Amino acid sequence: MNCLAVSGGDVAAARAMVKRPPLIFADEPTGALDSSSATELLFALSEVNQALGTTILMVTHDPYAASYTDRILYFKDGHIISELKRCNRERREFYEEIMQEAARQDEKR
Repeated sequence: MNCLAVSGGDVAAARAMVKRPPLIFADEPTGALDSSSATELLFALSEVNQALGTTILMVTHDPYAASYTDRILYFKDGHIISELKRCNRERREFYEEIMQEAARQDEKR
């Protein structure tokens, strides 16, 4: 017997993508997922963005999740304090820039 196990987060993400909305709000979308499921979800969100032109507005504290995006805005006290753009670079290279920016922001605290 084959079983398919999905979490509530998986179901919510699938529903959002199936309806093909112009905008998906993703508040810490990988927070309750194991690493494999998180990577699958991030890849799926990237595919929806690229293939369908869907805008993904993701809030996350996870640099790995952020590295799947094209643009990152850093907020502090309700203001944008920094912005990073992927500009067609590989995900891993963007991840490294995100980590460097996190270190810079930490020094400013």
